[in-house]
Amino acid sequence: MFKSLNTAATGMQAQATNLEVISNNLANVQTSGFKRSRAEFEDLLYQNVKEPGAQSGLNAVSPTGIQTGLGVKTSAIQKDFEVGSAKMTGNDLDIMIEGQGFFPIQIENGQIGYTRDGSFKKDPTGRIVDRNGRALIPEITIPPGTTNVGIAENGEVSVMTQAGAAPQVIGQIQTVSFINPAGLKAMGKNTFVPTEASGVPNQGIPGTNELGQLSQGQLEGSNVNIVEEMTNMISAQRAYEMNSKAIQASDAMLQSLNNLR
Repeated sequence: MFKSLNTAATGMQAQATNLEVISNNLANVQTSGFKRSRAEFEDLLYQNVKEPGAQSGLNAVSPTGIQTGLGVKTSAIQKDFEVGSAKMTGNDLDIMIEGQGFFPIQIENGQIGYTRDGSFKKDPTGRIVDRNGRALIPEITIPPGTTNVGIAENGEVSVMTQAGAAPQVIGQIQTVSFINPAGLKAMGKNTFVPTEASGVPNQGIPGTNELGQLSQGQLEGSNVNIVEEMTNMISAQRAYEMNSKAIQASDAMLQSLNNLR
């Protein structure tokens, strides 16, 4: 009887985690380059009262056993790196990766971070930086007096400094891929850092080595599907309620035992 209380409690805890993941997805539905997460679960150990295939008589074995499950736990929270829908902005420094890849940026602790958010800006010195002032790597500086910035599909950055002048190439945007992007560690601010699970970064020119091409003047939206998340939220809520009902039923059965004379 007590096992049912603990088993149902693990179910409630798992669904609470599931709801936290869903809530974060919904909260970031308008976040550029955001990748939705999905909670994954696995069952816990079993109490084996009778082993499957145990001897049940002369020249006979039991076709099934008696195994009581002890609940569930969260085994992983998986990131889904499916490309989000494009949002047209018309800004020269808004860039979307059409396919695989990440922009490398210099983050606060001296590491190189990686992001899908291509909403870049200019800092006071003309460097291309993200919305938090972190420089794109390799660094590209837009010269004073620039009237137009062009970013090609392969990441080549060119500028025009006066009307009628020929465009001048000032830099090359490079992107990075990972063998297992789901193994990246999320750091907030739309940034990931590599881990042993993700593998080493493979840097290259956009459009080569399976890296996606770049599109200027648009951003990648979140890949959160609101309808799907709302459905998942309802399912998680119902599963939570059912586990709480199991605890109430176990409590009622224990109360009946206490009331025996």
